Amino acid sequence: MLVAVLSDVHANLAALQTALAEADQRGAGAVVCLGDVVGYGPDPEACVDLIRERSGATVLGNHDAAVARDEGLAVLPKDGQEAARRHREWLDDDQRQWLAGLPLMVESHGATLVHAGPRAPASWPRLNSFQAVQAQFGAFETPICFVGHSHKPAVVSDALGVFTVRPGHRFLVDVGSVGQPRDRDPRLSFALYDTDAGTVETVRVHYDVASTVARVHERGLPARLAERLRTGE
Repeated sequence: MLVAVLSDVHANLAALQTALAEADQRGAGAVVCLGDVVGYGPDPEACVDLIRERSGATVLGNHDAAVARDEGLAVLPKDGQEAARRHREWLDDDQRQWLAGLPLMVESHGATLVHAGPRAPASWPRLNSFQAVQAQFGAFETPICFVGHSHKPAVVSDALGVFTVRPGHRFLVDVGSVGQPRDRDPRLSFALYDTDAGTVETVRVHYDVASTVARVHERGLPARLAERLRTGE
């Protein structure tokens, strides 16, 4: 089966719709989501509803926790704090309760799904060093663990020198961000995981950035949240 692995939608409806359309066109038979459905962007209500409809497995992200559980708000950037407060007001009780009830980590389609990292997932680890990444391999047992959080796609193996997915090795795969890429490439990012072949493809697709930028301004969110979408920073 071909599984579309999405993460960090961040209330960007145009990007989410484009990602799902691309996954459908490529024949994905399932969709999963690694969290941060909300935060930053202009359309948290529609994005929550669409992920609830399409994703067979969704885990909690730190922005989801800030919005729905009032956890970790103070450690977010100031623009992120403002967006989280607005999102909390915009979402209805049912949407907030759904977000609040999401698990930190699940296994689905033979893979581990977690927002930031499987080791102490509630601490939202930043996997920005070799040591931090390698420490994660002791915290999951499946061949592949999918993460997001960094907004930058990457693949790391537990065996040095191995760059292709093959039996006998384990992989930590960051799928990047659907709604707010930060690798200076404004195209949305997600992964397609072929559970039969054991392969993972990173997919980059252009979406209507201008429409999301306009929505950010329309809903009165901080202007910086719109401008960074243009540059992917």
